[in-house]
Amino acid sequence: MDHKDVFAALQTVCSEVILALNGSRSNSSNADATDRLLGVMRQIQEHGRAVEPLITGFTAVYHHFDLDAQTPGNGYRTLVKVVLSCVTHILQKARYIASNCSGAFFRMDHNMAEMEAYCSALCQLRALLYLAQILLHDNAHGQLYSQEEGGLKDRFVQEYISMHKACFYGRCLGFQFSPSLRPFLQTAVISMVSFGENYKKKQTGLGIAALSFFTSGKYMVDPELRGTEFERITQNLDTQFWKTFWNLTETELLSSLTRIASTVVQVNVILIIPGVNLNLPLASDPSLSVSVNPPVAHWGPGPVKVRLISHTLRQGQDSAELLALSHPEGPQLSLPGGFSRQTAPLSPGLLIHFHGGGFVAQTSKSHENYLKSWSKELNVPVLSVDYSLAPEAPFPRALEECFYAYCWALKNCHLLGSTAERVCLVGESAGGNLCITVSMRAMSHGVRVPDGIVAAYPATLLTTDASPSRLLTLIDPLLPLSVLYKCIDAYAGSSCQSLQPAQQIDTLAALGQDTVKLLTNFAQGATNWFQNLLEPKAAAAAAASSSTIPSDAPSPSKSHSVEKPRVVQEYPENFQPLRSRCLVDMHTPCTPLMKNPFVSPLLAPDSLLKGLPPVHIVASALDALLDDSVMFAKKLRNMNQPVTLTVVEDLPHGFLSLLQLSKETQEASDICVKRIREVFQLEEQPADQRQQGLS
Repeated sequence: MDHKDVFAALQTVCSEVILALNGSRSNSSNADATDRLLGVMRQIQEHGRAVEPLITGFTAVYHHFDLDAQTPGNGYRTLVKVVLSCVTHILQKARYIASNCSGAFFRMDHNMAEMEAYCSALCQLRALLYLAQILLHDNAHGQLYSQEEGGLKDRFVQEYISMHKACFYGRCLGFQFSPSLRPFLQTAVISMVSFGENYKKKQTGLGIAALSFFTSGKYMVDPELRGTEFERITQNLDTQFWKTFWNLTETELLSSLTRIASTVVQVNVILIIPGVNLNLPLASDPSLSVSVNPPVAHWGPGPVKVRLISHTLRQGQDSAELLALSHPEGPQLSLPGGFSRQTAPLSPGLLIHFHGGGFVAQTSKSHENYLKSWSKELNVPVLSVDYSLAPEAPFPRALEECFYAYCWALKNCHLLGSTAERVCLVGESAGGNLCITVSMRAMSHGVRVPDGIVAAYPATLLTTDASPSRLLTLIDPLLPLSVLYKCIDAYAGSSCQSLQPAQQIDTLAALGQDTVKLLTNFAQGATNWFQNLLEPKAAAAAAASSSTIPSDAPSPSKSHSVEKPRVVQEYPENFQPLRSRCLVDMHTPCTPLMKNPFVSPLLAPDSLLKGLPPVHIVASALDALLDDSVMFAKKLRNMNQPVTLTVVEDLPHGFLSLLQLSKETQEASDICVKRIREVFQLEEQPADQRQQGLS
């Protein structure tokens, strides 16, 4: 449906709701809720009239920012898509109200709260459109990023701090994404706020997670409280909180549950690569060699941890030389029943993987699910690098370790079950950044570059520059702006607290400690859970009192330690977005290191990018980092470098980790596999065989 028809329908349906409510008002037992709903519908009409010309303006020009006519996708398109999605949800709910508001079983309070939440969301999206207009006006033709000092990036930070965001994490949570993913998003947000509530208690990660189970009930029954608490957490808790929460997938309990549903492989082993000098053939003249030093940044030479995954046991993978590198506490070679004990010949292909996690969290263990599936589908061994994480190990430690692991794999490919005739680097998010920068480093060292790169939603610009897609960090439950800035700050080293290798915690020992602490707090946690269930109105009142500030309301009390930030003045007269009481003095990363080409490859000079292998980027239209992918693909295209960009719809950042949750995430994974096949020069597998491979 054309956007003009959508907004015309919005006006019509809102008028129908107003007429129906006025008609049933005399019979309504809840006059206050009816009056509030009438006011909300009139506000929605006003927002609709203001937003329609904005959408018309963006629709007329957003195609100029695509990579090409065959690849529609950029932040301006995404903003239009999100606004229309919000309006579509309003239309559906409004039609239901118009048809059922006079019924005996119509829940006026519930439907009023639903429409109020979506009205708030539309108001905030309207503000984002005004901010996007500033970008459109200030930036050069086809340029998505504002890189001028003192430009929109500073004003957007102030707006992010002050604008109400809780509505996007309550009743409206995940409205822009595929419906099949919304239950997961709700579970993730509830888990996050419950975990945050118990974070300061003296528990290890799994203990906090277990205790959080008992405090999650109130966030299930009270969406407004959930949204308010999520807004508080994202703006106030430190990098260590996000590292701890994201690493919950590393615990043996959760990873074991994931392993049950994942593809069974014969080889899944942790290797510790010793930090010694390597000699590799010079790419331009194999008769000469180049020396590659082990990683040394911050704490000197050290080993690198990797994980080898192979669906089939191949030559070299059971050798004494490889087993000597295996980690005694890691998973060992497994030969499940039904698998042949014979070793297969060496594979011509080798897949080297760098995981995501914002440079601060997770290891290959969190990504085993799709890596096992890919090893089977592609029939190649996979080597995933567990690089050191920030803030303990800021740039360039992770890059050094990934480059060293890549060089070691080239030299020792026979131990990994491959001849390495074709080598593909694969990474997502932070790992996509490392794929590109490792290849840049290989070129600068004269080492053989990989045959191709497949980067899923890569972070190619680790600066605070604003772009239309980064405006989505105001509403994204998986990548809020404050969290993005914390990751950038940690990797750039601005918040580095201790430069030393992170210690690995023994999972079974931690589980034992957590169990004791969990039993100690069981009664208290259960009591709090039931109390919150029995008193939802009190919790809702508390949430309402702290969630939003009308634009003409007085500033918070003097006891609050943070002053109200400056607000953007480019809004039209008589409009201001909703403001939040959850104000913080958010630290904005600012260091020249962020513009280092090996940190932000989008800013690399052509000389460092010339000679990169074919780069295949798979991005999501709803990802806040979409513009990173579009602009990097444009940069390579303008240099006549081989590059492809595929933009998938309706999925969030990190969709590869959600492989088994929906048909859409599986299809996105299949696109990545297709690009890897192109690098390996393999024929496309028929759909029926692909489905059999996943079963």
